[in-house]
Amino acid sequence: MTARAGARAADTVPPGLPGLEVRYSRVLTDACGAQWHYLDNLPDLADAADEALEGTVLAVHGNPTWSYLWRRLVAAGAEAGWRVVAVDQLEMGLSQRAADPADRYRTLPERVADLAAFTDALGLTGPVVTLGHDWGGVVSLGWAVDHPDRLAGVALLNTAVHQPDDVPLPAPLRLALAGPVLPLGTRSTRAFLETTLALARPALPAHVADAYRLPYRRADERAGIEGFVADIPAGREHPSRPELDRIAAGVAALKVPALMLWGPHDPIFSDRYLDDLVHRLPHAHVHRFADAGHLVAEDADWVGPVTGWLRTTVEPSGPAGPSAGPSAGPQPPFVPLWAALDARAADAAPAVLDLSAAEGSVARSVTWRALHRQVLRVAAGLHAIGVRRGDRVSLLVEPGPTLTALVYACLRIGAVVVVADAGLGVRGMTRAQRGAWPQFVVAQRKGLAAARTLGWPGVRISADALSPAVRRALGVEHELVDVARAGQGTDLPPEPGPLDEAAVLFTSGSTGPAKGVVYTHAQLSALRDVLAAHLDVGAGTGLVTGFAPFALLGPALGTRSVTPVMDVSRPRTLTARAVADAVRAADGDMVFLSPAAILNVVDTAGELDAADRDALARVRTFLSTGAPIGADLLAAAARLMPRATAHTPYGMTECLLVTDITGDGVRDAAAEPDDGVCVGVPLPGVEVLVSALDAGGAATGEPGRAPGVLGEVLVRAPHLKQRYDRLWLTDRAAERDTPPGRWHRTGDVGHLDDAGRLWIEGRLAHVLTTADGPLAPVGPEQHAERVAQVRRAAVVGVGPAGVQHAVAVVETLPATRRPGLAPARLAAAVRGACPVPLVAVLVAPRMPTDVRHNSKIDRARLAAWADGILTGGRVGAP
Repeated sequence: MTARAGARAADTVPPGLPGLEVRYSRVLTDACGAQWHYLDNLPDLADAADEALEGTVLAVHGNPTWSYLWRRLVAAGAEAGWRVVAVDQLEMGLSQRAADPADRYRTLPERVADLAAFTDALGLTGPVVTLGHDWGGVVSLGWAVDHPDRLAGVALLNTAVHQPDDVPLPAPLRLALAGPVLPLGTRSTRAFLETTLALARPALPAHVADAYRLPYRRADERAGIEGFVADIPAGREHPSRPELDRIAAGVAALKVPALMLWGPHDPIFSDRYLDDLVHRLPHAHVHRFADAGHLVAEDADWVGPVTGWLRTTVEPSGPAGPSAGPSAGPQPPFVPLWAALDARAADAAPAVLDLSAAEGSVARSVTWRALHRQVLRVAAGLHAIGVRRGDRVSLLVEPGPTLTALVYACLRIGAVVVVADAGLGVRGMTRAQRGAWPQFVVAQRKGLAAARTLGWPGVRISADALSPAVRRALGVEHELVDVARAGQGTDLPPEPGPLDEAAVLFTSGSTGPAKGVVYTHAQLSALRDVLAAHLDVGAGTGLVTGFAPFALLGPALGTRSVTPVMDVSRPRTLTARAVADAVRAADGDMVFLSPAAILNVVDTAGELDAADRDALARVRTFLSTGAPIGADLLAAAARLMPRATAHTPYGMTECLLVTDITGDGVRDAAAEPDDGVCVGVPLPGVEVLVSALDAGGAATGEPGRAPGVLGEVLVRAPHLKQRYDRLWLTDRAAERDTPPGRWHRTGDVGHLDDAGRLWIEGRLAHVLTTADGPLAPVGPEQHAERVAQVRRAAVVGVGPAGVQHAVAVVETLPATRRPGLAPARLAAAVRGACPVPLVAVLVAPRMPTDVRHNSKIDRARLAAWADGILTGGRVGAP
């Protein structure tokens, strides 16, 4: 256990530093006579028995910070049972300065040896968890690699252990290293220090910034800052480069628990370096704080996650391994997603149709034989240019035969497909690409231009033929046609297994920044199987899909498939005539659309001619999944396909199919008194529970199946996601207080009825907390929409939490031109229809919706708008 000898108390930090108590400040002299300052929470542990201590966190700062960076963890560590030792590196913080620091600087091998000398003098025997930031991350990892007998885990904030030879150093470091700039910016002035402090998001309070400046007020006190910058291994000939390479190789061999907490807005240690670390420590828990930057220890609430990780992952009493899978008993044999494609490799029947390349009314058709051959060629070609199992490949290609071949080629060689909808917008797409950090990106010209302009990562492969000049301008290294040619006749690598990662699918961004959802091959295959079994999809099915997640499942299901002509990033561009054209082209008998697309299909039904209506009359199954849709909209869509059985499955990116209900079921449910949208019963193999809401609107109840209980919906299924990508804390929240096994908290609220059907009543974030208890919005909204003049309604809360008042915001028919308070007659009708008291009724020309799902109302924005109007703010459209 951790030794207690060798340290003496010393008041080396002045009283009054924010967040840091003097009693933690200590000084130690090592065997070579070097004097070290460090923070130590040993005083908090003085009364604890040795066996009550779990170990020591050895925290190492970078440049130009000091041990003050770790003050919060020092104060919190004892409660978790961990000693925290936060050391000032030599020449830094309050540790010893050299007599003449201008003569030379300390190299990376020396700093790693220095840290070992410090821990030896401290008598630190283990177990030890290293924690590092900036160049302190490299030094701490050097200690970790050299002391495997004492190591219990490694934790990192933004840092790096490898600098690729073909990638320049980040621009700020290149500038800092440039000739006379180095001493001027780092030692003679405080420029480097002040620039680093300015990276905080939000800006540091003045007294906290002053605390960071404390050890570096004079030029001679800043020599260590200069030396640290000078020691950056910018090239292969740098004296510290061999040590950096040694540490990088050693890190890849570590098997201890690992944690990485990252600020993506870091101009120095970008996601490029996070991606490298993830490849070296693939078992690590990783979380990117969306709004944090280089000073992530100041920008984010990171201490709780670290102590939680220490308790649950590092301690011997923590979980021994992953939680149990979603279902017990023997599992069916794994059948890969491409099995149906292999089975039809000699089939000359159409597999995928491309309406975007139609000549007249005839669509371009790709046979099963041609698709299979192209998948094998592209797969082998991708492997030939360096795509390996586990590498991420971002696909920015419109749905059709090319995208289909790319998806199955990537899956076949074990590459991980990254799919982010262009409907996320420039900012959302950039966040997604940098968060996933793909090694390769395959795109058409528009996507390549965005990747070049916005600095998206990945070796660029063009799906289009380009001139040499355009290739150079867009930074394209390969064209897909050449990749396929290179794969002709080339053997493929071994197939991936069921537990290998297969895809990262990004959510819509309708409830915060879009999240990457990781699926394994087994989970995608389970999704295929439940869809095939539940909807009787087979080789004779013609699938028309305007819903992107399912557009690529045709070959996996053994069906011919086609995407209607539309902008897939804008579902409301889909028209009724485009659906009819797709049904004719594919001889389609199954139509799969998103709720947003259905709105416009119904609105454009008047454009259909007799031939269009005859084509739609051949459809036997119609599905809409995504946001739940009501009986009226479903009935309007069903009238266009009078022979079809209408289904409206409920799901989300994390679990694409959860429950299902037919059109008849929706109509029957609409006549019942329950609030919300009935989405049916769970599909075979799927389980649904509800965690009751407390008075504050939080889902704190024991998850169960009791009918009539309003709460958060929890799901479990074989096709449930593996995890969120590099969002460990989000994963923990989604699994919080769940029963044994792998469950997911959906963020949706609703209830189960006596028949086991699920009713969705809104999002947890949109629940009103009134004096009478929590109120879900969808039920009152449905009542408001029964008023003849109301097209859509949203019920939002205004006022303080716990005593909120309900406000109805309605979109009228015809649309109002003057947003604000509703006319008295309309307000009275809405109040009379709603079962809850309304403090006000407002009218808006159009409901604000999220970036991609036009059917999802942005209630948070509406609530702010309503509050502004009712408190005398300027009246304008929400």
